[in-house]
Amino acid sequence: MARSDAQTGQILTGERSRSYWAISLRRLMRKKVGVVCLAVIVLMYGAGIFSPLVTPYDYNDQDLSVSKQGPSFSHPFGTDRLGRDIFTRVIYGLRTTVIITVVSLLTGSLALGLTLGLLSGYFGRWIDTIIMRVGEVTSAFPEIFLVLIIIASVKPTVTGWARVVEDLLGVDIVRLGVVDYLVLSLALAIFSWFGMARLVRGQVLQQREGQYVEAARSIGASTPRILLRHVLPNVMGPVIVVVSAGMAAVAGSEVLLSFLGIGIQPPTPSLGLMMFENGSIAVLRTNPHLLLFPAGTLTVLLFTFNLLGDAINDAFNPRTR
Repeated sequence: MARSDAQTGQILTGERSRSYWAISLRRLMRKKVGVVCLAVIVLMYGAGIFSPLVTPYDYNDQDLSVSKQGPSFSHPFGTDRLGRDIFTRVIYGLRTTVIITVVSLLTGSLALGLTLGLLSGYFGRWIDTIIMRVGEVTSAFPEIFLVLIIIASVKPTVTGWARVVEDLLGVDIVRLGVVDYLVLSLALAIFSWFGMARLVRGQVLQQREGQYVEAARSIGASTPRILLRHVLPNVMGPVIVVVSAGMAAVAGSEVLLSFLGIGIQPPTPSLGLMMFENGSIAVLRTNPHLLLFPAGTLTVLLFTFNLLGDAINDAFNPRTR
């Protein structure tokens, strides 16, 4: 039965009245590939966060009697040269990726990038000039060399401070890898803010001329209130898209630095470190499980991140509607 003009008008009005977030989330939930990738990432990262509850062993438990043993019921991914359970170390390696990714994004892309982008786009003039020129200078050099310099110069000092805290509190800090997490997250955060700041600046330049901003100014709203309550929510769509795509890059950077030997240090597990220790043709021929399971886990993680980023871009980008 055909709908009347009034019913059609009500439906169209209801579609328009929905919020941007509700429409975007509904579009995302309709994408089966995106939902599957999101479920896989939540499962892998959830296992990493709750690794002591998920894994049957400690990541440093050694049993030389089962050294280099292939996959079995008691060791699903096999064991390494020291008889440590590879499945346990892969799960703890995911925990390392979770910590580095979340801390780097929260402190770099979100905290620094959003704040500096809002200030640069809203105030302009000399504030915009300083922020953009500093960002261009930091992005002009190869990131890997700058990260190397920061880690080499900062890590010994931070380790010394951690030793002092250990003596005062009687708690293991260095052995648990806290120093590695802190220094590596700091190094990645310092060079991950500029892309986000430039994106937010471009969005703010458009939004600050909007009528709702003029109305907020006319009723005497303060600048922080305008930025946080009015401008920021209207630029969060592109930010979510960039963050979802950037998580794969940050995770890959952590793995690469650990693979090169300048990231997470033993005995703290890291997927990159496990690949570095077993990255040879001889290992691949004789004990392939030592390399294939860490590399396969990383491949699945980065692949799902990229697919999820595409799905989020399709759902949150207004131009794709």
